[in-house]
Amino acid sequence: MSPEQAVRPYGTWPSPISTTGVARSGLRLGFPTVSGTQTWWTEDRPLEGGRTTIVRQDSDGTRTQLLAAPWNARTRVHEYGGRPYALVPGGGLVFTNFADQRLYLLSPGAEPVPVTPEPKPECGLRYADMTVHDGRILCVRERHHDDGRVSRSIVSIPLDGGSEPRELVGGSDFYAFPVLSPDGEHLAYVCWDHPRMPWNGTEIRVTRLSDGLTSTVAGGLEESVLAPHWRDDRSLYFVSDRSGWWNLYLSGLGGSPARALHPIDEECAGPLWQLGGAPYAPLADGRIVLLHGRGDLRVGVLDPEDGTLTDLDTPYDGWHPSLSCDGRTVAAIAYGPAIPRAVVRLDPATGKTEEFRRDVTELPDPAYLPVPRSVEFEGSSGRRVHAIVYPPTSPEAQGQGAAPYVVFVHGGPTAHSISALDLEKAFFTSRGIGVLDLNYGGSTGYGRAYRELLHGEWGVVDVEDAVSAAQWLAAEGLADPKRIAIRGGSAGGWTVMAACCASDAFAGGVSYFGVSALAPFVTTTHDFESRYIDWLVGTDPVLYGSREPLARVSEVTCPMLLLQGLSDPVVPPAQSQAFADALAERGVPCTYLTFEGESHGFRRAETRSTALATELAFYQQLFRP
Repeated sequence: MSPEQAVRPYGTWPSPISTTGVARSGLRLGFPTVSGTQTWWTEDRPLEGGRTTIVRQDSDGTRTQLLAAPWNARTRVHEYGGRPYALVPGGGLVFTNFADQRLYLLSPGAEPVPVTPEPKPECGLRYADMTVHDGRILCVRERHHDDGRVSRSIVSIPLDGGSEPRELVGGSDFYAFPVLSPDGEHLAYVCWDHPRMPWNGTEIRVTRLSDGLTSTVAGGLEESVLAPHWRDDRSLYFVSDRSGWWNLYLSGLGGSPARALHPIDEECAGPLWQLGGAPYAPLADGRIVLLHGRGDLRVGVLDPEDGTLTDLDTPYDGWHPSLSCDGRTVAAIAYGPAIPRAVVRLDPATGKTEEFRRDVTELPDPAYLPVPRSVEFEGSSGRRVHAIVYPPTSPEAQGQGAAPYVVFVHGGPTAHSISALDLEKAFFTSRGIGVLDLNYGGSTGYGRAYRELLHGEWGVVDVEDAVSAAQWLAAEGLADPKRIAIRGGSAGGWTVMAACCASDAFAGGVSYFGVSALAPFVTTTHDFESRYIDWLVGTDPVLYGSREPLARVSEVTCPMLLLQGLSDPVVPPAQSQAFADALAERGVPCTYLTFEGESHGFRRAETRSTALATELAFYQQLFRP
């Protein structure tokens, strides 16, 4: 023990990381775009009610906010949204405004003007995945009909709003990645239909625009294909998991077999929760900037002719699959365990990076930041489970004996946690509460076989792995087995509630907008996920009762904290309310906290601060010796 470190009870260590500091951080930088000497990105601002603005940085370092309040560049396609803007050649950009979901044109020195009409019903026409060609906007359009139906298509919209949109492709339930061939004659895109999700099975199709003749290039019911990009007028790059891993391929339009450019037992893409990302970026010299890895994605440069992949030496350990390239330079979101997510420009020729904006502008002394450690441990039936451990860390204090820990469970559930610096985790670890971030069976980042462990097993595999995580922490001597809690949001909230029903491994649980009952969820959630439960659990209502936390609430004995946004279109408030009411009827300690105007994922600084303070108080009471 260092002489500067006093012995203090876990959970009470002094920390410079405040709830306000955490809430004010987390700008949620996204969707970078590079063109010449300028770089653009989106920026969510908690201090402005969570609104999203668009920022441009010039080569001289000048940074300009392009959208002042109340403009909010955020699309509601699939409710999870995606890239909400596209550059207009010659200057300006087009974007989706959150309040009405219309497309607006922002010209240099002018106010935004609408391009699309006022939809009926309200917000009934939504747009995403946009590019601009020859004075027209190419994008995915989502239409919400008066009778509740939702349909989607790929459309071409005149930039001046002078004529009606032209539907280029329709008929499938979902579309993504629309991209024109260099000669403008063919349109490539990804499509899929209910009940599949895009990580289950998708197709890449090519439509000849002159006559609508369409062919399928890749994909199917059991193959997830993503991110088509034209190499030339007659051939396409794309990502496929046909090998069991999302790898990069090249295919011609003539029906010749696709060729894997660098077969590797690693992922070169992530799940398609939002539209408009790009996991690779072709360069003007024919090489390709490619992300790859297990869990975190590294960056390298691929020679598609000989398959050589050379990793670049950069300060960052991970890269988000949302690259932009102008042929020579790449813009991206990168991070490290001690580096917040940042907008960077990358020179693929040298590996040199230039950092423009971090999502955390003020960092504490690094001595208060935990050093994450990736681990694997044996779960039920000998299954290997992935996780990241963040130990209690402080230069001022240390505890005696094993520490309390919280098992973090990510949402999705087809998603994964990464090792990026996270002040929310440091908020707890700097106070003497350890964190284990769990990538349970079903998570992405570790190949198709690992994510398919959840097929028909949601509420079983994720719960077993969460319990195994608690048992592993105790067996390793890291955690006090009587002081391990579990927390998660959305699908992670489901796992929290289900794990507290199924096991006494946890001293308490914290659910952020979690799913508690399947039948109501299936009938009330949004269209994108309306058939997701078919794959995760099945369609048998009897089976629902054996899995869902609300039906098993009588088995819960530990205290719980439930937090919920009252404007959540993905997991309606009734889900948390029903579970809280059932716990109250049984006399199980439960705090149910709601927030007006918050949706699926809290965006406002005041909400995030209140939620975090409440969560800490819950743990301090729970972990009291």
